[in-house]
Amino acid sequence: MRRICFLSTDNLDGYTFDDDLAIGPLKRLGWSVDTISWRDKSIDWNGYEAVILRTTWDYQQEPEEFIHALAAIDASSARLENPLDMVRWNLSKKYLRDIEGRGCRIVPTIWNQTYTEEYFSRWRQLLGTDELIIKPLISATAQHTYRLKRYDDSLAETFRTRDFMVQPFMPAIVTEGEYSLFYFGGEFSHAINKAPKAQDFRVQEEHGGLITAFEPEARLLKVGRKALALIEQELLYARADFVRDSNDEFALMELELIEPALYFRMDPRSPELFAKQFDRRMNEL
Repeated sequence: MRRICFLSTDNLDGYTFDDDLAIGPLKRLGWSVDTISWRDKSIDWNGYEAVILRTTWDYQQEPEEFIHALAAIDASSARLENPLDMVRWNLSKKYLRDIEGRGCRIVPTIWNQTYTEEYFSRWRQLLGTDELIIKPLISATAQHTYRLKRYDDSLAETFRTRDFMVQPFMPAIVTEGEYSLFYFGGEFSHAINKAPKAQDFRVQEEHGGLITAFEPEARLLKVGRKALALIEQELLYARADFVRDSNDEFALMELELIEPALYFRMDPRSPELFAKQFDRRMNEL
């Protein structure tokens, strides 16, 4: 049995995850899976053929330390999935600026301004909206993400120490939800819709978000494929999150390449596809 590792964190209390559904299919292909925290410095990564980034859902608290830990894995004989160069690029949401420059429609975004009342008024004018979303460039699970109709002075300290982005609130988030497309080894696997609970805008399950499987329309699959192609590299896994804008077009919200929840439980064939694509990639080395 060949050994691989799912990279996690020390404590996943309060989170919903289902990576264990892929362990059986991987085992049937000859892979033994350990789950280890990225913070564990005692591990000899040379003992694994591959380390797969999975539920490292606290990396945003110490991003430099996280990259340092991944660099140690990358320097070993283990194959890091997804690769370190992709993680570095995807770590800050500024990657969306690159994606937009390559021709992908994204939610309109203002990058890294100073959080003041004067700027807040200017952002609303520039984005043509009365309601803004402000969130850090390095974040996960909607941490420090705010929906604001007016300037909130209490957030000045929060954004004094964090680079951030400003976007218009997208009404479709609450009327129809966010759409996520999943790809394994470049192949489309499945799709889910994530909708917030009543009186909220956050779609994550940790905040009460409602998750349903659905069959994406051809137009959404087309923009998903286009976004994935812009990476110009086949990855073990990728998740593309979209929202419908006021022009009835799908705008990319996130291209998740580090530690996206893969929602294996929402599609019975997805754990098998994930395992087969991983096995194929390893056997092509």
